[in-house]
Amino acid sequence: MDTTRFILLISLGLVLTMIWQAWQEDYGEQYQEKPVEHSLIEQEPPAEDLPDLESIDQQTEQVSAPTESLPEIESQTGAVVNVKTDVLDLDISMLGATIQRLALIEYPVDKNRLNKPVVLLRNETNDFYLLQGGLLSKNETANHKTEFMTDQETYDLGKADQITVPFYWRSESGLNVVKIFTFYRGKYVADVEYQIENSTTGNWSGSAYSQINRTGLTENGSKFIYTYTGAVISSPEKRYEKIDFDDIQDNNLSLDIVNGWAAMLQHYFITALIPGSKQDQYHYYTLNPDKKSYVIGAITPAKNISAGNSTGFNHRVYFGPKTQKELKQLAEGLELTVDYGIFWFIAKPLFWVLDYINHYTNNWGWSIILVTLLLKIIFYRLSAAGYRSMANMRRVQPRLLSIRERYKDDRARLNQAMMDIYKEEKINPLGGCFPILVQIPVFISLYWVLLESVELRQADFVLWINDLSAPDPYFVLPLLMGVTMFVQQKLNPAPLDPVQEKVMTILPIVFTVFFAFFPSGLVLYWVVNNILSIAQQWAITRNLEKAGLAK
Repeated sequence: MDTTRFILLISLGLVLTMIWQAWQEDYGEQYQEKPVEHSLIEQEPPAEDLPDLESIDQQTEQVSAPTESLPEIESQTGAVVNVKTDVLDLDISMLGATIQRLALIEYPVDKNRLNKPVVLLRNETNDFYLLQGGLLSKNETANHKTEFMTDQETYDLGKADQITVPFYWRSESGLNVVKIFTFYRGKYVADVEYQIENSTTGNWSGSAYSQINRTGLTENGSKFIYTYTGAVISSPEKRYEKIDFDDIQDNNLSLDIVNGWAAMLQHYFITALIPGSKQDQYHYYTLNPDKKSYVIGAITPAKNISAGNSTGFNHRVYFGPKTQKELKQLAEGLELTVDYGIFWFIAKPLFWVLDYINHYTNNWGWSIILVTLLLKIIFYRLSAAGYRSMANMRRVQPRLLSIRERYKDDRARLNQAMMDIYKEEKINPLGGCFPILVQIPVFISLYWVLLESVELRQADFVLWINDLSAPDPYFVLPLLMGVTMFVQQKLNPAPLDPVQEKVMTILPIVFTVFFAFFPSGLVLYWVVNNILSIAQQWAITRNLEKAGLAK
């Protein structure tokens, strides 16, 4: 197999790899049969939309959801309380103290609408994304359909470091419930606490639950580039396990986990349920009420409150960008929601280096250029060996063309004659392929770094390129990539097969069109890499020519 054919196959392999990864995201992560304590239970959905739970506390009874605690299958209604911090603008419905709208102030929809923030949680009739919660008990209780009261209609963080937003409910029998949200300056995390005072004449037994309930409408974005939208569950055994919407529709997840978490993901952003204690065993579940929405939730261990006493439940919620440093501090494995794909072990250090360089350049574009240069230096010797091999292939090209004409009707003798020349000249016909092999995993890794890292979202470079995570609006970089790819081909030995030669001539055009849809940061890497490769290959070829080893 000659170098040109190998390059063509590698190019095809790159495209197929990306198609395969997208297919895996859609269809490849089906659940296998597992023990019941950590599996999707394949059975008919229970009559209640929240599963029955056996209490972890031996002194309490089994806790189940009453009929009125069914998850919403349409948008919330009722009065709302508005809360503003320096990074969040959200509405909390009095019905269940449900967060029904949450906007991320520092993340505009796009560069042309800087005053319009991304709305992560929303409350539209056919497209909603809600954070619900409440208490589960056989006794009288408050859930996400219960009408709460509050002290005021608006809350503003102002100059304070944190702000608490309480909601109150009291039953006729004397059960007092206070649901308290605490928000912090500069943080996308909130603490949620339930304070329960049992002023009734009997015992109260129950748990607290929190769930994310959303429709499955696709997020806005490029149809060409796929990113995962769906649920995720984490356990010490498997820190990042996807549960897509089809899984939720087909099966009911029901498992108990100590030191886990659950989340809903979309491109760049996440809503995560984080337990209040790493030592407690939480029950995790998914629901698909009326096949209209998708729910993932967590339930605390049950507690028993005797008459005249009080207790509480608490957990944390993160709703915001998938910023790796912050996610890593909140829960073990939460940073894995920044999904870098099969080459994550390359992508993670690659992002770390990019981030480190960016502290000095304060420009992600220049950081990409410097990382490309660094990679070229690291793989310089390997690339040089490949380019020497290509130069030597050019040197014997006339002899190869001659034997091709001589044995054009005898494929076996042609291949043998070619191998004899390679052996005589001590040429490895695959020697020029090593630089390509090295670049493929780095290319794919950088692709996912640019696609998944919210830090690079809407990052400026220079001139017209004001978003390295989006395609070049004027296609300048893809055209430059095509030109540099064409120049590189001219430095390589020409294919012996006329058909291959025609294919290789067309390949820069095909890749130019293909790269027109890629993030401009990725195309920038490829253009810089090609320019550095051309310079290195030209210098090596010229030196060999001067030494009389190539002509």
